[in-house]
Amino acid sequence: MPELSLKDVTLHYEIEGDGPPLLMLAGMMGDSASWGALAPLLTPHFTVIRPDNRTTGRTIPWNAPVSVHRMAQDAQALMQHLRHSLYHVAGHSMGGLMAMELAGLAGGALASLSILASAPVRVPRTAAVFDTLLTIRQSAAGEELWLRALYPWIFQPNFFNDAKNTEIALKAALGYPHAQTADAMAHQIEALRSFRPTVRPTDLACPTQTLFAEHDLLIPEPAGRTVFEAVPDITQHSVAGAGHSLHWDAPQAVADHLRSFIAQHPIAEPT
Repeated sequence: MPELSLKDVTLHYEIEGDGPPLLMLAGMMGDSASWGALAPLLTPHFTVIRPDNRTTGRTIPWNAPVSVHRMAQDAQALMQHLRHSLYHVAGHSMGGLMAMELAGLAGGALASLSILASAPVRVPRTAAVFDTLLTIRQSAAGEELWLRALYPWIFQPNFFNDAKNTEIALKAALGYPHAQTADAMAHQIEALRSFRPTVRPTDLACPTQTLFAEHDLLIPEPAGRTVFEAVPDITQHSVAGAGHSLHWDAPQAVADHLRSFIAQHPIAEPT
């Protein structure tokens, strides 16, 4: 079980595949397993590195000090530990904010940056959704109810055409042995609420692409696109038929965008 012991936390991570390094940073309430649908499409082409962010998965203790910037520092420490001086990064949702902070910390270490369903925008409705989900989870029978309440916010509309999809997702989530607890969820929500970016889109110096989702209710595409329009040479895409969890709704489309963009910014082999 790969782990990295840092000053105040022991970081769990998964590493698999072959090729140039690709660091994948999960979003709110997600850990390394949140990339489960996408990772198998990427491991034939990249060395895929997936850490469990603070408060999630097998990273301990769950209540270690947490902030978006601190989690970006963890990611930088992990890549230094793995001796990757140049690497690609993809971040989903809060992971996209982490990736931007990492770009400020790591400077020229990022060969490319892909920001998925994420943007440094304040969406009061999104904050309200997280607070409401936590309240539901803390109630009687909340462990099932909060997940049922979450799915309409993260999956595309067609997901609900077959009621079995919800039951399959629910069974998998409730059976996952490393799921974030309610207390850890509250800890992470406060970290997101207090986030103030140190890196703005116009500060990004590495090749950057954004992937927005057609049906994203948490980070609406128009607001996200506008934030990044000022970035020179930004590449922006919309993933059709996908909700906020676009890497689950449309994993092949996301994988194709990642592979295409990374291929345009290869890491030179050491001589």
